[in-house]
Amino acid sequence: MNRRQFLQRTGLLTLGGAGLAGWSLWPEAGIINPCRAGLPGELAEHPLMQQVWAGIDPARVWDAHAHLVGVGDGESGAWANPRMDSLWNPLQYVQKLFYLNAGCVHNAPGKVDESFVARLENLMDGFPPGAKILLLAFDWAHDEQGRPSRENSAFHLPNAYAARVVAAHPGRFEWAASIHPYRSDALAALEQAVAQGARAMKWLPAAMGIDPAAPRCDAFYRALARHDLPLITHAGHEAAVAGTAVQEYGNPLKLRRAMDLGVRVVVAHCASHGEDRDLDRGGSGQPVPSFDLFARLMDEPGHAGRLFADISAVTQFNRAGVLDVLLARTDWHDRLLNGSDYPLPGILPLISVERLVGRGWLEADAKPFLIGLRDHNPLLFDFALKRLLKRDGVGFGASVFETRDFFVGGGK
Repeated sequence: MNRRQFLQRTGLLTLGGAGLAGWSLWPEAGIINPCRAGLPGELAEHPLMQQVWAGIDPARVWDAHAHLVGVGDGESGAWANPRMDSLWNPLQYVQKLFYLNAGCVHNAPGKVDESFVARLENLMDGFPPGAKILLLAFDWAHDEQGRPSRENSAFHLPNAYAARVVAAHPGRFEWAASIHPYRSDALAALEQAVAQGARAMKWLPAAMGIDPAAPRCDAFYRALARHDLPLITHAGHEAAVAGTAVQEYGNPLKLRRAMDLGVRVVVAHCASHGEDRDLDRGGSGQPVPSFDLFARLMDEPGHAGRLFADISAVTQFNRAGVLDVLLARTDWHDRLLNGSDYPLPGILPLISVERLVGRGWLEADAKPFLIGLRDHNPLLFDFALKRLLKRDGVGFGASVFETRDFFVGGGK
């Protein structure tokens, strides 16, 4: 049985903390990304496509959260944990298959790294000239002594490779570095990343083994602030990426330390999944929704110029419950940045257009357009979907999608 057949016959998907048994809950999606290329004229010229781009300057559109994926079969230096290739670890095995299918590289043995970048180029051709995508590197998990730990790492995507991909495609790609702050060479690595044009820093604390509230991060925070390099960091529960799995490191309240030292912090996914302990109540603080702690931080006046968030993945079925608040809080919109979390939009069961229509966030006539768009270009589908979302007639403002100035000019 080949990998495509395995995907078709598998009834298990656990990604982003979402346990999915029986993808038939989403009959409009199926389970396999068809990986079609190009954009048919009826979609490119559809009236809703005109609506999607109305009032938006494509040259200011940067997808602020997209993963560069590789397995090291080229000269990338990328690495994926061998556990993900073993049926003795069925969850990680299935996750990897879905990731590869989402990026349309499941049928590219020996050329996964090359094919992933080629697919991204093809998808970006569906966007107007000027639009770009920020590709995220990913450092190893490290132990308390600052040593890299392959055993506790799900994958590794080197900064040097991300910089090289962007240098080869400067019209469409930008990149964010990933550096574990416990590394003995962390500050030197940061200087190198800045010199190579990194636009941000990417952390996934629970998987990488980073305590954002640890004093040992202070020197790194001061260096980020000096370079005005924003920190894009996951908050809330993490299950999509295996690693050290220290879930408490994803507590949004732990990010105050970075902001107090002058760092612009971007909370990935608006901390829209899971629970964390309310540290403001001390050791007796009970677990509360991570999103509620994020909202508390957003409403603290002292963080207005330091705290931001990306809306990547918030349309997934396990996160979409926060959409009512995100759409209604128009006072937050200048601090929200659009991101796709690519390749996840290519995992079809994660987002149900039908359910979003049923909740009143989408007009019913948008469903055929969006489903057709997803079949050909999941990246553009994610962008269009968020542009069309509305609550009581209010959608995300244009500033949520025009993110370039946040990375280039230090503001939105």
